[in-house]
Amino acid sequence: MKIARRKTKKIKIGDLYLGGDAPIRVQSMTKTDTRDVKRTIKQIKELEEVGCEIIRCAVPDREAAESLGKIKKAIKIPLVADIHFDYRLALEAINQGVDKIRINPGNIGSREKVEKIVLATKEKNIPIRIGVNAGSLKTGNRQQAIGTSKAEVMVDSAMEYVRMIENMGFEDIVISLKAADVPTTVEAYRLFAQRSNYPLHLGITEAGTVISGAIKSAVGMGLLLAQGIGDTIRVSLTTDDLREEVKAGYEILRSLDLRNYGIEIISCPTCARCEIDLVKIVNQLEKKLSTLYSPLSTPRLKVAVMGCIVNGPGEAKDADIGIAGGKGVGLLFKQGKPIRKIPEKDWLKTLLKEIDKFF
Repeated sequence: MKIARRKTKKIKIGDLYLGGDAPIRVQSMTKTDTRDVKRTIKQIKELEEVGCEIIRCAVPDREAAESLGKIKKAIKIPLVADIHFDYRLALEAINQGVDKIRINPGNIGSREKVEKIVLATKEKNIPIRIGVNAGSLKTGNRQQAIGTSKAEVMVDSAMEYVRMIENMGFEDIVISLKAADVPTTVEAYRLFAQRSNYPLHLGITEAGTVISGAIKSAVGMGLLLAQGIGDTIRVSLTTDDLREEVKAGYEILRSLDLRNYGIEIISCPTCARCEIDLVKIVNQLEKKLSTLYSPLSTPRLKVAVMGCIVNGPGEAKDADIGIAGGKGVGLLFKQGKPIRKIPEKDWLKTLLKEIDKFF
């Protein structure tokens, strides 16, 4: 089934486009202290290697803002400055050459302060992301008085900010409407998509650790993406290895065929019929592939690593490259055709060699 994407405004961020007919972009946000330029650049370069397309940095003070220029010069992907409370930090970030500004107009202050940011972005021809988070809403009395859901309040707040910025003569806008729970997030994005054609940045905020966060993100974003809603995504995870966010993002898009490249591993969960150390082989393969290939540098390739004779041969035949295992040995398949038997000890080496032939 081909997913029909919602038609949105196309916006340029650095050297790439977002929205319209552009690919759904995968992005992340640094965990380093932005003032530590060396560490921040190192982390961004690690993210670039696994396919991160847009990176955001927190800007808590002027020193952080003044560090953005050095960071920008050392990286390849567009740089977004995440600004809260102080409009002057946004102005300095723009002066440092960032490619986009993320603000919540509600905590910037007066309309005049927001307008200073808008005028500066307009002059530099860079977009603004309006970010509305459920956790920072002041909803209490308003929700009770008018009987609306938190999602509706989020959308009303976003539309209020949009109208304010549009009245300033600016329309290069991206919207995010994040909550920590899936139903609120999904409802907010659906409602907004009915009211506006601005591109949407999807995410479940404060999603949790690698397993819980990836699952919540996949469920929430998957529901929206399957309906054609969403132009860029970030999987927010509590993890020391930020690359997990990017990997999870691509897995979500690939599972819906929304980014048709990168290496997909098909593997069985193992059971009593499995007579090889499949878990070890698959983990080693995944780790090797993550260091050798970026999702953005490889065409779509399906690799099956199967541990028994029940579903193994069928899945291996269906893949570009596959091995179906027996006791200490497996049958290698290429493009659906059986090639030769491979001893268990040679599975990893053989798979890597065969994969390399495709690139």
